[in-house]
Amino acid sequence: MQADAPYTGEALERLCEGLGKVEGLAVERRPSVCAQYSSGEGMPFSRVPDVVVSPCGTDSVAAVMSLAAAAGVPVTCRGAGTSLEGQVVPVAGGVVLDLSQMNRIVDVSSEALDCTVEAGVRRKDLNSHLRNTGLFFPIDPGADATIGGMVSTRASGTQAVRHGTMKDNVIALKVVMPDGRIIRTGSRARKSATGYDLTSLFVGAEGTLGVVTEVTLKLAPRPSFQLSGICQIDDLSAALSVISQALLHGLEPSRIELLDAVQSGACARYSRLDALRETNTIMFEFAGDEADVRRRAGEFAAICWDEAGVSPDYFDTPEVHSLYWGARERCYEAALALAPGKKNMGTDACVPLDRLAECILATRRFIDEAGLTAPLVGHVGDGNFHLGILFDPHDAEETARAEALCERVSMLAIELDGACSGEHGIGLHKRHLLDRQHGDALAVMRAVKAALDPASLMNPGKIFPG
Repeated sequence: MQADAPYTGEALERLCEGLGKVEGLAVERRPSVCAQYSSGEGMPFSRVPDVVVSPCGTDSVAAVMSLAAAAGVPVTCRGAGTSLEGQVVPVAGGVVLDLSQMNRIVDVSSEALDCTVEAGVRRKDLNSHLRNTGLFFPIDPGADATIGGMVSTRASGTQAVRHGTMKDNVIALKVVMPDGRIIRTGSRARKSATGYDLTSLFVGAEGTLGVVTEVTLKLAPRPSFQLSGICQIDDLSAALSVISQALLHGLEPSRIELLDAVQSGACARYSRLDALRETNTIMFEFAGDEADVRRRAGEFAAICWDEAGVSPDYFDTPEVHSLYWGARERCYEAALALAPGKKNMGTDACVPLDRLAECILATRRFIDEAGLTAPLVGHVGDGNFHLGILFDPHDAEETARAEALCERVSMLAIELDGACSGEHGIGLHKRHLLDRQHGDALAVMRAVKAALDPASLMNPGKIFPG
């Protein structure tokens, strides 16, 4: 995918000359290196940038943005490159701002249950750093994404049912604006009634309004006791009933995931889990005080029997727990292994909990009608589920069927008063759905974009249709 460059070669050379004078900034123009920054995961969108820069801190990011604004050259931010909807593709060329080297953990406060990190910190590295504090950062999107990337796509994950998504766990941000100004969107206070909520504005903006360079996050105490396991149910409707009743009874699982039969089989083969049958699988975890956890787990077992006539299997050691949840984390790779050589059109949708069963059952029917392999896995505790639609990008007919399936699921989610994405974001792939999703509110979003980035230099071509 390629758009005409909105700048001249002379402007680019002037910019590169200025970039070479910025202290602590690595500048790379070799085509072989720039090509490594041309795409993300999933969709086959790509465009090679003209220059890649790696800043060492907020001040060097501000210098880059000032120079880019003066030259009229667009900037696309990149962290780990794990986004699935084309967010990191520099469709208009220009500069890729690689924030992965900005990976300092600035501060941790055990008393305030918060921390401040640079945007390039990876979530697994953060939790490793927190291991001896009794705290952890609970948002787990599967991929070992950077915190800045998770902010930009408003990421979620397996523990969202208890801990919420990124929008619930970001306290404040440091942001470099498109013209190079540095702002802070809030303080470390947990509450504020002082003006517009700019923090929430930048969470989920996909790099179109500014560059997030530092993030202040909520942390959670590590639970004193955990109990987790699986429940395998042949009938998908019954599995969905179990999930619905568990939530209705207020059992408050810290995680409750659904893998359909195709995804379960893929995980069993990819992660070599012989005990995981190729049928619908509920993975669950309860955490907290041991007596209360055992009570809730017992109630869950009763629901499994009443709704589906089966009993759950509990993981008896931390090693088995890690084995199964590690397999869940590798769902994307497991799906790809079902059809070597094909791409995974990873898509997601989110609906109200009272429409979840309707949406998933219809989606399963859509998959069968499309004649495609598309494993389904869901963070069903908050109404969010994912499809890994496998397709050959060189086969126009199969690609068209994959796109049609993706569109059909997205439109159904919107019709059910849900969202065409619960956590992947919009990027390039779902821009055409935004009119249907937001109606007149889309014009307000465009006005915000025009006010903050009038030259449209920040991640151009993303989110907005046309």
